[in-house]
Amino acid sequence: MTFSRLAQVRAAARPAPGSAALFATATLACVAGLVATYYFFVQTTTGQFIDESALVEAVEIHGPAGKASTKFLDLLPTISLVMAAVVVLFVTVIRRHWAEAAIAISACVGANVATQVLKALLPARPDKGVITLELNSLPSGHTTLAASAAAAVFLMASPRWRPMAGFIGGTFAIASGVSTLINQWHRPADVVAAFLVVGAFMIPAGWLIMRRGMWNAWEGFGRHLGSARMWLTLPVAIGLVSAAVAVYSLALIAPGGPQASSTNYFWAGIALIVIAGYLGAVATTSLFAFAARRRDAPTR
Repeated sequence: MTFSRLAQVRAAARPAPGSAALFATATLACVAGLVATYYFFVQTTTGQFIDESALVEAVEIHGPAGKASTKFLDLLPTISLVMAAVVVLFVTVIRRHWAEAAIAISACVGANVATQVLKALLPARPDKGVITLELNSLPSGHTTLAASAAAAVFLMASPRWRPMAGFIGGTFAIASGVSTLINQWHRPADVVAAFLVVGAFMIPAGWLIMRRGMWNAWEGFGRHLGSARMWLTLPVAIGLVSAAVAVYSLALIAPGGPQASSTNYFWAGIALIVIAGYLGAVATTSLFAFAARRRDAPTR
């Protein structure tokens, strides 16, 4: 190996310049988002009313959808643990990334422990005149488990597979969150808070993993099925449609609107979960794509 080629390999072992600040900013954004979510949806009358209305209206569609989501939630812990264990162990054994696996697993465990600590320590919902259970249900434990397992798979995947892993993992986490709402286990804000807790733990872990070797180098988007640009454009399109659903649903029941709410808050809550989940997936995938070094073509 020539000296210039060796220099290229060593350069590929470090994240792109300036990415450390972006990872730190993303982590702080997750923490700030968690605080804002808690304050608005728990500590304000408007937030409590929107959140609780979505939960109450879920009863209206709890028939077949409820039965299917209940089965999914019953299997969710097993699915999450098996999915993460298989992928992490496979990558660890094949590529011998023992330290990276330890980082990903530690972050996954940390996110789930933090969720349970927050549920226990955060104050009960204050009386704001909204009929609701006072006990704190934020963040959602089931959603944290699903999202953290998906994030662990994302972190251990090679850069060319991360865009696809981000979309599939985000979809899996969103499905778990939507299921908890359909079954009236959790409010939309509980699910969004779970996404943010996972982000606050997994993004710093990802930065540590990005610094550990040239396997985090790649050729850029579009060179491989797993890094096709559709894995970014598809969730963006779904998010925009969800935003339109949320605006339409809330416009119908706004003061002076044409109708009273029957399931409008529910669909707005579903849209909030989808938007938050896919926004996080796209932002995280883009962040890691920027940080991953571009693998230079061999010189002749």
